[in-house]
Amino acid sequence: MSIQAPTSEAVTPKILRLYLWLKIGIHVICGACTLSFVFPFLDRKSKDRKTQDWAKRLLKIFGLRVVVQNPEILPKTTYLLASNHISWIDIHVINSFRPIRFVAKSEVASWPIFGWMAKHLGTVFIRRDSSRHARQVVGQMAEVLQTECICIFPEGTSTAGEIVLPFRPNLFESAVVSNTPVYSLAIRYVSNRTGLKTDIPAFIGDMGLLESMSRILKNRNLTAQLRFIAPPQGIPDQKMDRKQLALYSQEAIAGAIEA
Repeated sequence: MSIQAPTSEAVTPKILRLYLWLKIGIHVICGACTLSFVFPFLDRKSKDRKTQDWAKRLLKIFGLRVVVQNPEILPKTTYLLASNHISWIDIHVINSFRPIRFVAKSEVASWPIFGWMAKHLGTVFIRRDSSRHARQVVGQMAEVLQTECICIFPEGTSTAGEIVLPFRPNLFESAVVSNTPVYSLAIRYVSNRTGLKTDIPAFIGDMGLLESMSRILKNRNLTAQLRFIAPPQGIPDQKMDRKQLALYSQEAIAGAIEA
């Protein structure tokens, strides 16, 4: 499927964009206050509800709809979710459907406001250039998977959404160690006007966070499509290893985003 480039017809008026930036600022401040003064007194269910509501309101400001396919396949028990990665907003798209713990590259922790919020929401940060640190994170993930679901982006970087890069298998080891099923998630963004895939939300190259946010605000007519994919049907009495799990997930997502 082809990529739809932004056109002048879809551009949000400048005065509206200024108003939306103000709404984002207020929304982020409200979220930071909730994390600081309300979250410490809430149970997990209440935290998830507030996280979901906050994400939904953020997406509304950006004019981003979410369509979910196959949500019924997700179990009530814990699972590892492996997803392709296009944008910083992927996390909020997923949280608007069902809040989950994330594993993110260590650079995210230094992002203004959003990095601080990610820390307080329980994000696990990993140094991509350190195999030793990756092993420590796998152990931490295996413990978390006993009680909570975790989402990973195994490509190790974000893409324009046209292809799925090879999945790095290291983090899949946490599912093997904890005997947790691996579900896959295919994310793609499409233009509401044309129905074609678009790279407007893509957070790639040297693009900064504010630049990416501005790009989405300028083109507020998008839908995020989430398609959940069941785990592989393994051979009875034989568990798949991390490399097999990674390859299955990568190929299943690649097929889904092109369907």
